[in-house]
Amino acid sequence: MQYLTDSAADLDTAAQLLAAGLQVAIPTETVYGLAAVADQPDAVRGIFSAKGRPADHPLIVHLPQLDHLTRWASDIPPLAYTLAERFWPGPLTLVLKAAPGVSPLVNGGQSTVAVRWSSHPALQGILGRLGRAIVAPSANPFGQISPTSAAHVQQHMQGHIAAVVDGGPSTLGIESTILDLSGAQPTILRPGSISAEQLAPLLQVARRLAPDAPRVPGALASHYAPRTPCFSVSASALAGLAAVLPQCAVIHHGTPLASAGWQRCLPADADGYASQLYDALHEADRSGCARILVLQPPADSAWDAVRDRLQRASQPWADQADQPRP
Repeated sequence: MQYLTDSAADLDTAAQLLAAGLQVAIPTETVYGLAAVADQPDAVRGIFSAKGRPADHPLIVHLPQLDHLTRWASDIPPLAYTLAERFWPGPLTLVLKAAPGVSPLVNGGQSTVAVRWSSHPALQGILGRLGRAIVAPSANPFGQISPTSAAHVQQHMQGHIAAVVDGGPSTLGIESTILDLSGAQPTILRPGSISAEQLAPLLQVARRLAPDAPRVPGALASHYAPRTPCFSVSASALAGLAAVLPQCAVIHHGTPLASAGWQRCLPADADGYASQLYDALHEADRSGCARILVLQPPADSAWDAVRDRLQRASQPWADQADQPRP
């Protein structure tokens, strides 16, 4: 696997590798993605092979410019352009009716397609050189922790892909908000950095998914998970558990715990916490600890995206009736 920087010469190389049908890990403002040219079926199949991703799991199409939207979506509502004007380039993915000819490899055989225009300068440089859309799920083995640095990609994808472009740490640290505009009511299918409150001035959105909602990335019950058993723990139980459980890693957002061995204290605000969460999970997973304890985040809406990721990456400690307790 080649290691590339965000220099002009290396962005040229990345675009050339993609044009040749290879898979390249690329930085975005959310997490690192594993890219292939979206209209090259063999290249897209290579993503599924490299990640071990189920074939019916849809991908997000990353556009080089807004004017590429009509190549991938049809019957585009005016609201899509209103949202694009406000939030693109940025961490908002729109689910729209797919244009004729969109490969089932891309949309998982559905009648919809997910599209986004990223703000990351290195990715914009690659797409500008390529002049074509890419698909780019997270650059990690399927179901495991998403990568937020080139080092995370190298650790897990070495030998499976052609190259990784190091664009520095992901600034947002969690995946994009996915908003479905293909049905009767706009619906948030995956929370992210753009919240329902930020969308509210432009539209009323539903937060509860309809049974017939399109399948989208990151919606499985278990996802974003470390290999080490990971548990969410209440504030009242955390210190006591950290004191009695051997080889325990602790991730929290408060005062350092005197009782904990390996621990990492994340920022106490939702955005700061989100930007470091996956890096902390990667670090805890490499620590050699037998289990990871994560302090449950606050219940208010600012933490919706963090709670969503942790609910899929961990299980509640209360489910562990046979485990040691303080």
